[in-house]
Amino acid sequence: MPEREWADKDYYATLGVQKGAAEADIKKSYRKLAQKYHPDANPGDTAAEERFKEVSHAYDVLSDPKTRKEYDDFREMLASGFGGFGGAGGTGGGRRIRFEDLGDLGDIFTRAGQSGTGNVFTDDIFGSIFGRAGGARAGRATKGRDQETEIALAFREALEGTTANLHLTEPGGKQRSIKVRIPAGVSDGARIRVPRKGDESPNGGPPGDLFVKVSVVPHQIFGRKGRDLTLNLPITYPEAALGADVKVPTLDGGTVTLKIPAGTQAGKTFRIRGKGGGSNGSLGDKTDLLVTVNVVVPQKLTKEARELLEKFAGVQPESPREHLGKATGARG
Repeated sequence: MPEREWADKDYYATLGVQKGAAEADIKKSYRKLAQKYHPDANPGDTAAEERFKEVSHAYDVLSDPKTRKEYDDFREMLASGFGGFGGAGGTGGGRRIRFEDLGDLGDIFTRAGQSGTGNVFTDDIFGSIFGRAGGARAGRATKGRDQETEIALAFREALEGTTANLHLTEPGGKQRSIKVRIPAGVSDGARIRVPRKGDESPNGGPPGDLFVKVSVVPHQIFGRKGRDLTLNLPITYPEAALGADVKVPTLDGGTVTLKIPAGTQAGKTFRIRGKGGGSNGSLGDKTDLLVTVNVVVPQKLTKEARELLEKFAGVQPESPREHLGKATGARG
């Protein structure tokens, strides 16, 4: 039952944060753990996959302020003595419980009374303890609560699109799984709305919506600019000055030849058309690979290389800073 799972799981420990951790700290820890245990980063590792699911489930509960409060209140209630779920009226700890022991749980009853529709979370908990039937009281049908979750995607998943299996937590700890299609080209920080996939209405109204916030794991060498891929390509000074044909890696693991013209300057960007997508072709015919060259200056020179450069400086006396002197001498 949901209450048992909340009783057994310390979601703060799962995410490696303190109970009073700020929302930003919880999100930071989740992103770090999600990247570490993401299935794409650990192919074939079932233990890492299971850990990833646990981390995602813990974040689902603690990232929503209302669900987090309900979870905290429930855990505090257990610490006060409601430790048993064996039957109606039993506490499992041999201690008689008074409502004064419930502390902040009083506001759950207050919210239920003010709403006029009951509180599903309250009914779930105390229905299992006192044998009370759940269900919302009669009243005007209201929309279910919107739900928000976060998903970490591999770079290529975000670029090409994927179908994500999301594990969601409803009030009271009940879990459900749904599949959500993530569109190709989704960016880091994007928020995807999935209609009618939020919490069920407590009194027969329409379900709420689900909002999925996307976190994209950075690639080691590729970046994104809109729907195009970007790549910083180091080249040598001779390649920049004389020109060269350079092999450039592509996202699908292949290479493409880029012709570097003689006299290419550092920071020059070349567009390789149709090479911005992966091997499945979902975006490959629509997006490009933007390659920006970076001229690498050697930090150490051999004696022969130094002599050749000194000779070059003597036969190539032009200064790239000549225009600076003209600008400072002119009247503006």
